[in-house]
Amino acid sequence: MPKLIMKFEILREILVKSREETDPRYGCDPEKRELKEYLGNGIVNLDKPPGPTSHQVTSWVKKILNLKKAGHSGTLDPKVTGVLPVALENATKIVQALLLSEKEYICLMSLHGNVSDDKLRKIFNYFQGEIFQTPPLRSSVKRGLRKRRVYQLKILERENREVLFNVRCESGTYIRKLCHDMGLVLGVGAHMRELRRTKAGPFDENSIVKLHDLKDAYEFYLEDNDESYLRRYILPVEKAVQHLKKIWIKDSAIAAVCHGANLNAPGVSKLEKGIQKNELISLFSLKNELVALGRSIKTSEEIYEMKTGTVVDLERVIMSPDVYPKKWHKAEKIENI
Repeated sequence: MPKLIMKFEILREILVKSREETDPRYGCDPEKRELKEYLGNGIVNLDKPPGPTSHQVTSWVKKILNLKKAGHSGTLDPKVTGVLPVALENATKIVQALLLSEKEYICLMSLHGNVSDDKLRKIFNYFQGEIFQTPPLRSSVKRGLRKRRVYQLKILERENREVLFNVRCESGTYIRKLCHDMGLVLGVGAHMRELRRTKAGPFDENSIVKLHDLKDAYEFYLEDNDESYLRRYILPVEKAVQHLKKIWIKDSAIAAVCHGANLNAPGVSKLEKGIQKNELISLFSLKNELVALGRSIKTSEEIYEMKTGTVVDLERVIMSPDVYPKKWHKAEKIENI
């Protein structure tokens, strides 16, 4: 079976609407932020250990880094390990967007009876695609039948009744319930024995960090003023929205957007192809700083052709409003920027 590509891994063509220069006096490359600002707009791709809850682990990260606020994206059960993105301070504003991203897991499932290899393969194929699930009794969401999409379901190894498999799926898919349902269809029963999340949107095991490594990195900073380890283990907030399509906006439009204005066509410098109406997208500066999240009103092609009119309804401002100067006259309304 060919390797499936997650949405954020697809290289998207960029449409240049207006070639613009960015003023070096304002903003900066996300990788070059001063450490305090870097931490306040950072994401830790944490390797959650077995035992504690996701909330407990997030609280430990906050305490280790001496921060006031942190939030995780996508709860993992206490026994489940693996990728748990933890947003720091201002970066917590993007958690909701990250919750919507696709996930990947490695699961060990125990069958309750004997099943042939051929029958097992057929069931795995059957559960690939759109499935129906009811959240388990102990879930934190409202119980009710809902649809979820399984993009890939692949057997990696099998030893008697133990089946190791990989699954790529839509956010909100319950792997424990998936194992249970496959067992029902097989007619022998099954349960999830172990689970590890290997991807959550743009975060995977290549950039994963253990709690003790994060603690050591902070101690190196306090003792030797060495920022290098913290910068290695903490990623800019911009990394967390790679699964969303992008629009880059002119310097002249940034302050207006940061003060709550919707994005109008004259403020667009360039954009990625494939944007659809009502799609959640990210707005970036020309220095590749995340400015805001919004809901597209028009498609990429329509935005590219438009001279006037609103193209994005603002949903969440990420950047501080004082990073770029105001470019509108006092007599003008922000909505017209």
